[in-house]
Amino acid sequence: MSVASKQQMTTRAAVCILIFWALTPLYSQESYAHHNLTLGIGGSVPQSSLDSFMQSSPQVSIGYGYRFHKNFQADIGLDIVFGAARVRDFLTTDIGDFRVKDREYFVPMGGRAILPVAGGRLLFSAGGGGIYMRYNTRVSQPSYYFRIDCPICTSRSGWGYYTQVNASYFFDEGRHFRIGVTPRLIRGHTEGEPLGAIPAIRTTDHWVDVRGELGFSF
Repeated sequence: MSVASKQQMTTRAAVCILIFWALTPLYSQESYAHHNLTLGIGGSVPQSSLDSFMQSSPQVSIGYGYRFHKNFQADIGLDIVFGAARVRDFLTTDIGDFRVKDREYFVPMGGRAILPVAGGRLLFSAGGGGIYMRYNTRVSQPSYYFRIDCPICTSRSGWGYYTQVNASYFFDEGRHFRIGVTPRLIRGHTEGEPLGAIPAIRTTDHWVDVRGELGFSF
């Protein structure tokens, strides 16, 4: 091997070492919180078979994630969409008329892979899993202590899967409080009783969600 070739190899090795040394602070993270709570607010857009039966509606979500490794986390949550089926009915009783509204509930159960950068303050993640879906109508109860039955209320349910990505940033030095954004895609099927404009058939349900999140880790 010539002297010039040895010098080139030495130079390349030195450059690789310098690049690795420079990137190590970005990707290293000595410690991380195991428990992660999130509260999200955003919107849900129905797709596929639901497109002609439902409308885009606001969504709130709560979630818990157990981070068993700095790069992996198990997740479970509850998402509620308000009024996507556009139900605007009233239940007439002996004590008056009560509003009937619809709610759409989603219970995602899955996990994610996490890429921590900037010393662990900035997290990028992607993941997915299974999801339980239930849509139902409910009557506005007259009080907490006195409740009435709703014979005209209906429900639908089914299973599917979801995929999502997330970016979040810890805005405190202790890495406890963070803000983030999560786009998510849901695909599945539901069946059951008629609900709003949805007939009593099995439907192919797709949803696209985008929400902002406030999180707490400990």
